[in-house]
Amino acid sequence: MPRFTALDPASLTDAQRAVADEVRRGRRGTVPANVVAWLPNPELARRAAALGELVRYETALPPRWSELAILVVARRWSCAYEWAVHVAEAGRAGLETAIIDAIGRDEVTPVLEGLDAVVHAFARELVTTGRVSDGCYDDALEALGEVVVVDLIALVGYYTLVAFTLNARNVPPPAGAPALPVIG
Repeated sequence: MPRFTALDPASLTDAQRAVADEVRRGRRGTVPANVVAWLPNPELARRAAALGELVRYETALPPRWSELAILVVARRWSCAYEWAVHVAEAGRAGLETAIIDAIGRDEVTPVLEGLDAVVHAFARELVTTGRVSDGCYDDALEALGEVVVVDLIALVGYYTLVAFTLNARNVPPPAGAPALPVIG
């Protein structure tokens, strides 16, 4: 039995269809693969999709920082689908190709300056160790403020859930999308 099947509206239960329609009407305008992967449990899919919409579009994080952190998560968990989708989003949010490429190579200190460097260090430390050191936390708190730090933690946690879901369900990246670089 395959772990993942693309969305087939004809095979959905009424509850699954209601969730898919609700998600499609939201900010995304589509039903992303992670939501499709959660649809066997429609209530999980509905609630997780709502959380995803909140942490991606309705926090104090500007899109540039959200996409930066999402790429850090995708790289950490080697999530090809998440990477493929968010490379384009990161570019639209203003992240330079050199930064995206450095994150793809898992460089500890890519070409980042100022607050971008603070966001990267925080997200990378959190996904690498499962914690954030006092120094990193204090730096982020001082530079970004408590609301942004809390939003960043939630975003990293949510996209880790997404990466785990996509990886465990063997969701392939979209055809022709940017490939996640292979690292040693």
